[in-house]
Amino acid sequence: MKWTFDWLKDYLKTDLSAAEIADTLTRTGLEVEDLVSPVPPIAAKIVECKPHENSDHLHVLMVDDGSGTLRQVVCGAPNARVGLISALAVPGCVIAGQKIESGKLRGVVSNGMMCSGRELGINDDHSGIIELPKNTKIGSPVIDCPTVFDAGITPNRPDYLAVRGVARDLSAAGAGEYIAPHDDKFAVSGNSRGVEIKTDKCRAYKLAEIHNIKIGPSTPRIANRLRAIGINPKNAPIDATNYICYDMAQPMHCFDADEIHGNIVVRMAKPKEKFTDLFGVEHELVDTDMVIADDNSILALAGVIGGARGMTTDKTKNIILESAYFDPVCVRKTSKRLSISTDASYRYERGIDPTITGSALMCAVKIITDACGGKIIGFAAAGIDTPTNVAIKYSPDVFAKKTGLEMSVKDMEKILKRLGYTGDFAGKTWKITAPNSRTDVSIPETIIADLIRIYGYEKIAQNDKHTTGEIFVTPDYELKLKELLAARGLNECRSYGFGNSRVEELLDKKPSVMVANPIVADLDTARNTVLGGLLIAVANNEKRGYPDMNLFELGTAFDGDEPNAQHTEIAIVRTGDTSPKHWQKRNRPVDIYDVKADVVSLLNGQNFTIETENPPLWAHPYRYGRIVQGKKVIAEFGELHPSVARRLKIKTKVVIGLVDDINNLPRPVAKRKTIKMSEFQPITRDFAFVVPNDFPAAGLTAAARAASNLITDVVVFDSFEMGDGNKSVAFTTTIVPPQKMTEDDLSKLHSDIIAAVEKKCPARVRDK
Repeated sequence: MKWTFDWLKDYLKTDLSAAEIADTLTRTGLEVEDLVSPVPPIAAKIVECKPHENSDHLHVLMVDDGSGTLRQVVCGAPNARVGLISALAVPGCVIAGQKIESGKLRGVVSNGMMCSGRELGINDDHSGIIELPKNTKIGSPVIDCPTVFDAGITPNRPDYLAVRGVARDLSAAGAGEYIAPHDDKFAVSGNSRGVEIKTDKCRAYKLAEIHNIKIGPSTPRIANRLRAIGINPKNAPIDATNYICYDMAQPMHCFDADEIHGNIVVRMAKPKEKFTDLFGVEHELVDTDMVIADDNSILALAGVIGGARGMTTDKTKNIILESAYFDPVCVRKTSKRLSISTDASYRYERGIDPTITGSALMCAVKIITDACGGKIIGFAAAGIDTPTNVAIKYSPDVFAKKTGLEMSVKDMEKILKRLGYTGDFAGKTWKITAPNSRTDVSIPETIIADLIRIYGYEKIAQNDKHTTGEIFVTPDYELKLKELLAARGLNECRSYGFGNSRVEELLDKKPSVMVANPIVADLDTARNTVLGGLLIAVANNEKRGYPDMNLFELGTAFDGDEPNAQHTEIAIVRTGDTSPKHWQKRNRPVDIYDVKADVVSLLNGQNFTIETENPPLWAHPYRYGRIVQGKKVIAEFGELHPSVARRLKIKTKVVIGLVDDINNLPRPVAKRKTIKMSEFQPITRDFAFVVPNDFPAAGLTAAARAASNLITDVVVFDSFEMGDGNKSVAFTTTIVPPQKMTEDDLSKLHSDIIAAVEKKCPARVRDK
């Protein structure tokens, strides 16, 4: 989404700079990916014009650009001459999509480019450089080059696709005062042709018919704004539809009225019906495509693209202007199937404000008639502009529970009203409705998200619970299960909620829940088990040289595509060896008794029996068991079937524990306690010391650990006698930094450990 700074100021009274606006937007959830302040072409006077010695048509000019120093420019325009004031694009200017740079032309340095009217976008004249009036101030900008914002829009925020929506958000964030637009109201009138809606995929359709217009360019204000955001101005009617699309997020289309026969009809396409778009490409349609048609044939694909028949040209005299609300899913299906993505489909797919079709139409009519004249024949409409948003019950005290932050009720009400929320803000439970442009708001959690992003995400870091590095663990069932598994040396893994149908077919006979429009081809299901994601993680880590893993995941698996057709399960995966290499003992590979112990630890001491028959597809037929209480299966454990391992390209031995539904487990009792945490990853450093043979290694590790409170663990991994009455002891220290550590910090800590060990023990650092 792009817009210019001056465009934004139509709806926002602000004293902030463009950079401050960009920072505010990024802070409140709209990431500004680029902020461009173009260098404008300036007026320059030619004071010297000589033929180029290596060309028969180029000239070497010396121009006065107002800087006090003449600039040398090579130019091929036939009208270049001494005394002419023209437009100079200095290095850094972008002209016709190309950035101007200093360089040599036929061996002569050129520090800029003299521009024609067409290159400047002022007119279509390219016969020579533009000739400016003699009273033009030297060095002044020739054209307006507004500052342009370019922001990435997330699918859940369709209101950001309108300049008005961006301005409202900035106002709520305290960046300025929102200037509410005063749009004309729509009303059916006159003798325009009629509209008929024959599908429930179109909520509302409005049109305006204007005759005897004189096709011409848009006003400089509109043309410059469109050009700045990358849209080449065509003519006033087409530019008006593009402008409203960005200004109000209401897609529109303009038809040549003389090419339309009878009334406008909105209907679903007939199977195999043909349609030729405005680029001349023919499409074969299906009955899920919505079309705009007349008595003869199709005029446009609703919400996607216009057709070759009925398109507006420079010869058009009479027009019909369309403004409508089309079903997002219907538009998305057509756009995806035909691989056509337009500004219109991009907005319809995300859901536009269903109540602005009339006001948007009136704005476009005014833009067109101001530039092209003409007579308004009339306005017609079908359908209704009913809002889709419903009132949401919201309790202000929930905010603190969800975010850990305290915000006054008064501040909440102030922010929500600035964002356009309306309703009853009294009492302990509010009943409020989001603005019509916010089609993403449907639950209280969305309201909380709005509040926290405007209030400031940065305030979370100022909360005492976070600055002290502590979080408070509440008696939560799922969290307690995670604690039990983590205590057994398992690391939590979080994988996607989507699954791979090919992997799921290998693991179980349960049907896969297919996704109609997968994000990527390998994630084409709503996962029916969390085990698939863990095995993919094992395969990827083994491929990168990390075969020893102890993972678990607690997450949702889906049984179908209906509401509540889901359950929460636990999957445990252990691979490779049970522990890191150590001098005191030999490692052993993991086996099914390791994962059996894992799942038994979740039973809270309850009795159970083991059954081994009828293993699932993922399990080795002779290395499998399931834990049963009566007729209820509590958990399963076993070794991964060799054929499944081969299909997944896993060479390491894998054992698996699986709790299909955590509701089958006994509920543990958790106590409130505090856990120390750090947001930085641990750092390990190895040391080797020489000590007498009779000195215990525990003395070394104790001295090393006491060197700093940042050291959380010291483990001996090597020891051998050197033959001179001494032995070498090597150990690894684990450091958990409370903040970012530099190399100098680590070097100092390294020296402190050595000094502490040498001071408290008869030890010296081993040289090699």
